[in-house]
Amino acid sequence: MSSDGKIDYAEVMRRLPHRYPFLLVDKAEDFVPNTSITGIKNVTHNEPFFPGHFPIDPVMPGVMIVEAMAQTGALLMSKSMDVAVEGKIIMFMSIDGVRFRKPARPGDQLRMQVVVTRIRGDIFKFRGETFIDGKLASEADFAAMMVTVDEPVAP
Repeated sequence: MSSDGKIDYAEVMRRLPHRYPFLLVDKAEDFVPNTSITGIKNVTHNEPFFPGHFPIDPVMPGVMIVEAMAQTGALLMSKSMDVAVEGKIIMFMSIDGVRFRKPARPGDQLRMQVVVTRIRGDIFKFRGETFIDGKLASEADFAAMMVTVDEPVAP
């Protein structure tokens, strides 16, 4: 990460355990420890869900947008706690107040603005908003916690 709060793809890969086709954050910016971050996801026509959702008018599934917000929150937690993926994992705990206002389509760039609303030990609560072309596309309140992985599960 540079001093201007930017997190490149290489660091995203070090901090999140997700991989293709489920890694939904390309990079991040505006990182402020324990406070906020903006995750960026470039939506392409090659996304694995578009052939089935929907072939005639592709729309990114809302649950994937929520997952992108959650991954952005996990990146904020990992960077704030200075924890890489080795031996730890951040688990999604809850979600409330989800609203979808604008669909995400191929060619769109999602900007997930995530703000910490509360920290208690290894549990973070967040407010997330996703923007497309400067317009609010979705919003949610969610929580996650850091847990220790005793023994990795082989694929």
